[in-house]
Order: sequence, then C-alpha cells, then structure tokens
Amino acid sequence: MTELRPLDAGFVELEDSDRHISLGIGVVAILAGPPPSRAEFTATLAERLAVDPRLRQRMRRTTLDLAIPSWEEDPAFDIAHHVRWIALPEPSDEDALCDVVAGEVADRLDRDHPLWRCTVVERLAGDRWAILLMAHHSVLDGVSGIGLLTGFCDPRAAAETPSATADSADGGSSADWYRRMMSLARLPIDLPLGTIRTVRGLLPVMSAFLSATEGSTLIGAIGQQRRYTVTRAALDDIREIGHAFDATVNDVVLAVITAGYRALLLHRGEDPTPDKLRILVPVSTRAADAKSVLDNRVSAVLPLLPVHVGDPVERLAVISGRMRQHKARGEAAAESSLLGLAGLLPFAPLGWAVRLVARLPQNRVTAVATNVPGPRAPLTFAGRAVLELLPIVPIAVRLRTGIAILSYTDQLTFGLTGDYDTVPDLRVIAAGIDSAVAELLRAARAA
Repeated sequence: MTELRPLDAGFVELEDSDRHISLGIGVVAILAGPPPSRAEFTATLAERLAVDPRLRQRMRRTTLDLAIPSWEEDPAFDIAHHVRWIALPEPSDEDALCDVVAGEVADRLDRDHPLWRCTVVERLAGDRWAILLMAHHSVLDGVSGIGLLTGFCDPRAAAETPSATADSADGGSSADWYRRMMSLARLPIDLPLGTIRTVRGLLPVMSAFLSATEGSTLIGAIGQQRRYTVTRAALDDIREIGHAFDATVNDVVLAVITAGYRALLLHRGEDPTPDKLRILVPVSTRAADAKSVLDNRVSAVLPLLPVHVGDPVERLAVISGRMRQHKARGEAAAESSLLGLAGLLPFAPLGWAVRLVARLPQNRVTAVATNVPGPRAPLTFAGRAVLELLPIVPIAVRLRTGIAILSYTDQLTFGLTGDYDTVPDLRVIAAGIDSAVAELLRAARAA
C-alpha cells in the first residue's frame, strides 16, 4: 500500500465535509465518425490501463480516520465498473452533451473501486461521439489528467505536451530581495533561502484569506446539481493579443475571464467593485518528466481581478502587473512549501482541520480558474480522430462557478461549471469571454 500525499488526502477530506460536492475533474474528448463497438472499446481501454498502476487501486481508510488514507490493489477490479455507455437524445447537439457532462460532474465516484470513470457518449450531431473521462481530484490534477487521456489514446499520437503556460511562481527577483534583506538586517547570508521565500510569500496569501470580499452572489451555499457550458478561442488570437500588449497567455486568459465575470455581475445588477472578484489560480509545480504521474502537484495564487475596469486593454495591463507581483513575492512557492510541511504532521489533526475549514462560511475567494496546457499534436483513439478536448473543473467551498481552460492543437477551450440553482445565467460568462477576446483582438491589431 502507498499513502496518499497530503494534498491528495486533503481533497478526500474536503469532499467528505460536504454531501453537496463531488471532486471529480475531467475532460471530454470529441471524436470523429462512429464509435467502436462496446467490446472493442473496452478491450482497447483495458490494454492501456498499464499507463499507471493507480487505475487498478482503490482508496483504503481506517475505521476511525486517524491515519492517512492509502492506495491498495482492488481485489475485485473489473473494468466494467468504470465504463458507461449512453446515447444523446435529439437534437444530439452540444447543449445535450453539456447536460450529460453536468450530470457526470455531480455524480460522485465509487469509493469501493478505483476512483475513475469513462463514459462513452454516442449519437453526437455531426457524425461524432465523445469520451468523458472523470477521475477524483485525489488521484490527479489537470496536467496529469491530460497525461492520462493521452496515455489512453493511440501510441503514435501520444505527442509531447507543451510546458505549462503558467510562469514560475518564483520570480527572478526573489534572490535579490533575499540578499537585500539579509544585508539590511545584518543576518547570515547562508540562512535557508526557501524558508525566507516561504515566510515572505505567506504574508499576501494570508492577507487574501483574512480580507473579506464584498458581498456577492458569486459565493454562497451550493446544491448538488451542476450546469456546464463551453466557449472557445483561437490560440493564435490569444498569443497575438499577448504579444501586442507584452502579456503572457495566462494574463490574456485571466483578462477575458474577468470580462466574463464583469458581464455576469452587470447582468445581475451588481456593482463590479474592485474587491468583488478574488480568484483561486492553481499553478503547476510538476516537473517536465512527471506530467503523467497520477497525483497532485500544484500550488496557487489568489489575485484580485479588476472587474471594475471597463476598458479591456487597461484591464489586461492591470492583470499583467498584478500577476508579476504575485510571482515576484513567491506566493505560489509559499503555498507549495506549506504542503511540504503538512507532510510532516500527523494526518488526523490535518484531516479534521480541513473538514472544519470546509464548513466555515468563507467569503474571501469567489471563483476558481485553472489553465492546463494540452497536446500540441492531434490525438486519435482506436483510429478515430480527436477533434476537440473540453475541460471540466468541480466547484466546492461556496464557490458557485469554476472555469477550466485547456489548449489542444490550435484551440483554447473554456469549460465552465456552475451550481444549478444559483447560476442559471452561466452562459453570460461565456458570452462575456467571447466579447472580450474580440475586443482585445481588435485593439491588438489596431495597435
């Protein structure tokens, strides 16, 4: 047996703290042509389970939950436990597919067996079908999830994935900052640099959690049902915008997401004040040689997004500046160091602490947005071309919406998850994203 890593176990505790949430993350692969037969599909998938032994392991917990959970071989492993097969009703369009995705997001994975599920969706309009791959967040993060999907696809198409679009959270100014502070304080220069960075990075992180966000309909109690929708942008357009305004791809993505939430707030008659939208942005800490290892290797930053800024170019400039500050201050590095320290502490108090925090009515963070780099080269499964990849992110801890962003070949896809009862207007965010991309592209070409 292998113990879960602290962050992996934390996702289990978080799900256990609230019966309304399911912490499965996933991706939808839309494929061309007719699907294979059930026997052919199952046989192909079974052959490729060797991509990681975790796929045959279930989670084992002690009776009193005093020890960290462990992975153990499932003695009754049967791939039939993990494969579903459904057909879309007429008109079999994208809306119907999104309804299926919403149902899968809300449906918890079976703890008696390995925590993953594959749903084949037949009769998608346009002579297409889909594979909906879901796994528990304790098993993988966004990057390793794409690695898993790629491992399931045909070997010749298992192309190299790009390096993470998120920049390193530890900016080049960290060492300079350290030396200056050591010199001013007349402290030995050989103190652990990682410790200093952690302390420095923790200050803004703790400030973010202690600074309440002004009341908003974006956060609050959530139910068990979900909504899901998607929108898309050309990756070349996003890069063109970034090049024109000296911004990263991540900066542009956050800028158009900010515009989406600004549109939603205005649609609801809410004033988009400067403190209205603090967003959780995961940052991958995964090395290039570990992209397919099934676990979580992420940190995070918590920037306030300028929903109060109406001009799209000014909004992008504000976000670029803020993200540079977050990275220079080492906030993501501090979060990562905290996860390392957590591994040295007994699991029981950590688990109880996670459950306690999850039950507190947090009013600081209002949304989550995760940007994952996908495969550069086209994929195939059983000889069928993968046309698109649609990302899926869960919601929890009073966050009523979440956005997953995934690149694949020349397209960037935004997958939006929302609480069913409190976010009936989820598509307003998608429309706001579309408008913002068009506005920024016009401004970039004019510049």
